[in-house]
Amino acid sequence: MPNSIRTALAVIFFAGSALSHANNLVLEAATMDRSADPCSNFYQFANGKWLAEHPVPADRSSYGAYDEVYERNLSALKNIVEVAANSANNTIAANKVGAFYLSGMDEARIEAAAATPLAERLRQITAIKTQQDLIRVLAQLHAEGVNPLFDFNVAQDAKNSLRYIIDLSQGGLGLPDRDYYLKNDSKSRTIRQQYKAHLLKIFALLGDSPQQAEKNAIRILSIETSLAKASMTKVEQRDPESTYHVLNLQTLQKLSPNLQWKDYITELGVANPQDMNIAQPKFFKHISQMLNTVSLDDWKIYLRWHLAHNRAKYLSSDFVNADFYFYSKQLSGAAELRPRWKRVLKSLDQNLGEALGELYVAEYFSPAAKAKALDMVNNIKLAMAEQIKSLDWMSNITKQQALKKLDKIAVKIGYPDTWRDYSSLQIDKESYVANIKRGHEFEFKRQLAKLGKEIDRNEWGMTPSTVNAYYNPSMNEIVFPAGVLQAPLFHMGADTASNYGNTGATIGHELTHAFDDEGSQFDGDGNLKSWWTNDDKKNFAIRVSKIARQFDEFNPIDELHINGKLTAGENIADLGGLKIAFIALKKSLASKPQPEKIDGLTQEQRFFIANAQSFRNNVRNEALRMQILTDPHSPEKYRVLAPTANMPEFATAFSCGKAALRSEDKRVNIW
Repeated sequence: MPNSIRTALAVIFFAGSALSHANNLVLEAATMDRSADPCSNFYQFANGKWLAEHPVPADRSSYGAYDEVYERNLSALKNIVEVAANSANNTIAANKVGAFYLSGMDEARIEAAAATPLAERLRQITAIKTQQDLIRVLAQLHAEGVNPLFDFNVAQDAKNSLRYIIDLSQGGLGLPDRDYYLKNDSKSRTIRQQYKAHLLKIFALLGDSPQQAEKNAIRILSIETSLAKASMTKVEQRDPESTYHVLNLQTLQKLSPNLQWKDYITELGVANPQDMNIAQPKFFKHISQMLNTVSLDDWKIYLRWHLAHNRAKYLSSDFVNADFYFYSKQLSGAAELRPRWKRVLKSLDQNLGEALGELYVAEYFSPAAKAKALDMVNNIKLAMAEQIKSLDWMSNITKQQALKKLDKIAVKIGYPDTWRDYSSLQIDKESYVANIKRGHEFEFKRQLAKLGKEIDRNEWGMTPSTVNAYYNPSMNEIVFPAGVLQAPLFHMGADTASNYGNTGATIGHELTHAFDDEGSQFDGDGNLKSWWTNDDKKNFAIRVSKIARQFDEFNPIDELHINGKLTAGENIADLGGLKIAFIALKKSLASKPQPEKIDGLTQEQRFFIANAQSFRNNVRNEALRMQILTDPHSPEKYRVLAPTANMPEFATAFSCGKAALRSEDKRVNIW
């Protein structure tokens, strides 16, 4: 998926609403804790009963509204693929889906194979004798979905959205982020010790002696720590200008002279790369130096590790369990491995997502649902246009540009107009790892084929069954897959206030990403280009700094505070999306009789409660720490408490007065 795609969504699933008299409301009063004060603890008021009754399942690190929808969709997909796997009268897409699933569910064959699926590539790594050999194998691994040293992508040129270019960016780490290698607090030191133990286990499974595994683990930590030191922080990468450096092959060779880039590009199958974006020049200069200082033997160890790391979850149970123990249990807190069928479905969606999606939407997404969703998006867009026009901090010149950009935002609902052609992708029932390898190769070739061609405006960055949504600044589009537009999250008969509080706020959230601290740097044609007056930029920056400071104050666990700069874009979208959805709700009911209370709740109260319930979530401490350190989304509780503290509309709805609001000098009002 292109790096420019910004994903963000609060997803919601409600099973069996207690308010049946309200025509299948999305809102569930049964989840609420009415003993809590909505003015001082609104998250508890809206979700308290659900939180108490839904502990995190053993095979998960967190469990919330998002996960309820995801689990429901998995059950639907399981039925679909089992039918496909056992039917003789299939389409080509269904045949491939069925065969892939059967290969992943064949535990006996996978156990018997052990590490054999890696054998050929491991032999090639062992046979490396020259730096030219190293570069050749590195390129082959990249084409197979294994990404040591750095990441290779094909993406739109951020400043010329009408063309595709190669995009090279920092990577090559086995831990979630650079800071895991560099922070020196006790928790970070413990994680590095656990990581080393994991490395020892994987090298032992590859056949190394304990002494050799110890030496290998030390070498991996040394190489990856060096890469981490040269890597940009997540906050630094949030500025799209800082990761835009277009060079040609000759200039890249001068920047990073010890890596033979022509050999690498040729091995990938690119005849004429022309311009390339080098996201972090400092990093690529550094890896060039490392090629002079790190021995070939150490690089071979590094490639062996990244191959095994990438494929471990698809191999025999000893590899799978080792991967689970470190990455899911120690890093994220999960107590049990997820059932095999769920893991295989996830892999199937990653490798044959549109073939699976074609089967999914045929049963679970009607044309009427697509039309209804599009109508709601259009209503939210109209409300946002009115909000932009009314802003008191933005000049008319910039407002006109903002409105032009808003008008150009493309909307994709449900599924692509044309399904992806997988006919050239070989899938069989015999080898799970081989299917995954071929799936990565197919996708890599598909990406390379874009170079030199017109931009495909019909392409999707998510599969149809995905329970998520995104805004893509280079395409200037918002995308809502069918997987997220499912009852009772999204359905015709929902209470209007509740529907706008969850689905409407989600739509507003994605629209607002076009105008958050990153998206606002792209114009209506998807180009990284300034369209603001200097004064408007300053006014915007002041408001962004206020929301960053608000989140910096939150301390969810231990000594960890939310990083307001890392999460700024999502926090802006949460607040903006909620405000715009509230305006749209008012507009939709303006000419109609005032709705009656339901279970003693006004329409305004139902709006805010439904939104809060879309963020209901229980999370393990390990996963919460990782989220704070690496995720641009704030923990769910604060995605409820922070926006409402900035909205007088909320205080009015629950008769809170100013007690529920931040002081006026700290209050954030952007969109």
